[in-house]
Amino acid sequence: MSEYSIVYIEIERKIDFYYQMQQIEIQYELQLNMEGIITARHRFELRHVHDVSHKSFSFGGGILYLHTNQGVFSYKIQDNPTPFIHAFKSLKAENKI
Repeated sequence: MSEYSIVYIEIERKIDFYYQMQQIEIQYELQLNMEGIITARHRFELRHVHDVSHKSFSFGGGILYLHTNQGVFSYKIQDNPTPFIHAFKSLKAENKI
């Protein structure tokens, strides 16, 4: 495995010219590689990520949680995170981190 990724969504809220609230969904990639996990705003070394977990919603999608030495970071996802989580766990096991 060289690199694996999953799409996550951030909601940006803006007030338009008519003072109406606009919600814009922006998609980013959460990338997993030998170095660690990279998001649009953070870069985590693999040794600093203790676990990856997931909470699914009944209406689809869910939240992917990165448990790190800096705290827990959550990412809204629509895709099935199982392959990403398995890739993370196998990478951690290979490197014995």
